[in-house]
Amino acid sequence: MAQLKPNLASLDPVWAMIRREAEDVARGEPLMASLVHAGVLYHASLERALSYRIAQKLASSDMSELILREIADEAYVAEPGLGAAARADIMAVYERDPACHRYIQPLLFFKGYQALQCYRIGHWLWTSGRHDMAYFVQMRTSEVFGVDIHPNARMGQGILIDHAHSIVIGETAVVGDNVSMLHSVTLGGTGKEDGDRHPKIGNGVLIGAGAAVLGNILIGNCSRVAAGSVVLESVPPCKTVAGVPARIVGDAGCAEPSKLMDQMLLKGQI
Repeated sequence: MAQLKPNLASLDPVWAMIRREAEDVARGEPLMASLVHAGVLYHASLERALSYRIAQKLASSDMSELILREIADEAYVAEPGLGAAARADIMAVYERDPACHRYIQPLLFFKGYQALQCYRIGHWLWTSGRHDMAYFVQMRTSEVFGVDIHPNARMGQGILIDHAHSIVIGETAVVGDNVSMLHSVTLGGTGKEDGDRHPKIGNGVLIGAGAAVLGNILIGNCSRVAAGSVVLESVPPCKTVAGVPARIVGDAGCAEPSKLMDQMLLKGQI
């Protein structure tokens, strides 16, 4: 008896959904047909589509689209974890961002998602010893998207950077899995010190808009940093901090703040 071949949806459900949505876009908005064919339907995998999109965005007179696409393709082949992270990031955006209604949106339209995938290529270059090229990717990502993540920083999977304007993440910062952050977040140092000098963000953390977390401190798993806060000391797990300088104002309020995306403080916490 012949074995049935597995279909794309069973092998790669995220990519299968993106392709179906691309077909819907092409039918419903003919003026977008060339964009979705070039950006999605022409490609055999999400990795190849991302290589195309990243190269399109970062190309300049200094570095051609062709060269950048070859670099991204090389990265995805050499490090399969990049593709897994890209899928986890899409799911994070789809599940947590109320403005995201389709899986295709992050790939085509959301600069937070696209900038994060550019960073991942830059990080692969950095860990491969290609520091100058990694710096170029960082520079262009910052110029194009307003997101400045040092290629030596370590970012987990399932990351949402919502609105993604004026994001700064320093060289020795570490961001765990399933973290959500809003615009104008800074994970920075406190001066001119060298060495390990940037924050370590635990899993499931929510960082509100305009928050700054400064220095080699730890934000514990599943904590919340309120919008506009300046955090200068480590935060235990499952707590909410707010203020300038930030202080603990209560518990996180739920098991996974980064997924619930509730930024409201309770009465008496302010």
